[in-house]
Amino acid sequence: MAADCDIVFTNVNLATMVEGYGELRDGAIGVAAGRISWIGPRADAPPAAAVYDGGGAWLTPGLIDCHTHIVHAGNRSDEFEARLNGATYEDIARAGGGIMSTVRATREASDASLLAQSLPRVASLLAEGVTTLEIKSGYGLTLDTERKMLRTARRVDSELPVRVATTFLGAHALPPEFAGRADEYVDHVCTHMLPALASEGLVDAVDAFCERIGFSNAQTAKVFAAARAHGLPVKLHAEQLSNQQGAELVARFGGLSADHLEHLTEQGIAAMAAAGTVAVLLPGAYYFLRDTTPPPVAALRAAGVPMAVATDCNPGTSPMTSLLLALNMACTLWRLTPQEALAGATIHAARALGLQQDIGTLEVGKCADFALWDIARPADLSYAIGFNPCRAVVNAGLPRTPLVSLAA
Repeated sequence: MAADCDIVFTNVNLATMVEGYGELRDGAIGVAAGRISWIGPRADAPPAAAVYDGGGAWLTPGLIDCHTHIVHAGNRSDEFEARLNGATYEDIARAGGGIMSTVRATREASDASLLAQSLPRVASLLAEGVTTLEIKSGYGLTLDTERKMLRTARRVDSELPVRVATTFLGAHALPPEFAGRADEYVDHVCTHMLPALASEGLVDAVDAFCERIGFSNAQTAKVFAAARAHGLPVKLHAEQLSNQQGAELVARFGGLSADHLEHLTEQGIAAMAAAGTVAVLLPGAYYFLRDTTPPPVAALRAAGVPMAVATDCNPGTSPMTSLLLALNMACTLWRLTPQEALAGATIHAARALGLQQDIGTLEVGKCADFALWDIARPADLSYAIGFNPCRAVVNAGLPRTPLVSLAA
């Protein structure tokens, strides 16, 4: 038997997510120094300083939202209304709205206001069992405002119990200061903004928006080369509105993920499979934009490309703060299985952030981030709409809310 634990969570059904659901019924899980130190049947649980009774709940890895723009100011309900009156997303963007609308609001917000507006959105995710969150910049588009966004993202995990991974998205849109000079802006991102932010320790990964209304394949390649020169992994908004061969590009750079992928081709799928790049599916944007071209889920599955699922929480195309709803959408809209959807918010989401060695599954040695659920089976997490069965969340072995404590 393993060494004694600091804490044991007993009387739980485990979905370890190591292989399929990785079910272990009537189990227990031990924690020492904030990490998983033992997993097995409840009858074999080792002694511990504290024992918590899970009351027969299901215990999964803490959920991971691996693609969000959750730190931003303002909202874009006016554009939502405009689209319902016939305008397209590209029409709005070309008229100065879209991303630039949020850029203006975010630039004007103080540090305190930006944090205050963002924290309630994060709290909504945490209430549904999220323990790790990716937060992108990209609504500043100047060094000072991108820094403000990334510093705010870093502050989130000091204000709320969540692990935050930050992503620099300077190549999100062309700012008005560089109108008609996209190549110059890309050079500015690569030689001025990225080096400064990386040197300050604010960047965990680098992203770009490779699209007709964003940046070209060649421009994105420059951003990626600069990121790799600074030792930073890359990911990409790819093939959302059109095929720009972004999936092949990010795979060539050994990218963590390619995200959206509604217009992904067979060539892109093959490149991602060869590189081990995760497909991050974002059903919220597909639903909100009333898209009719789904990502090629069956082809991704057949090629063995891991599929993550995220909220894409942002003010313009996916103002969603429910990862459980994203799981349901991925199943109902795109025919993911419930097991694939849950894997998409755990094991594959961890891989999309480069954190698979630390989180995403219940395995000895990994961080003790858990969610406990009042459900009959794991499929319930992607089944119900608008219902939150989360009973409790544990961050690094510490429950956020009191659980029933038994004598040790």
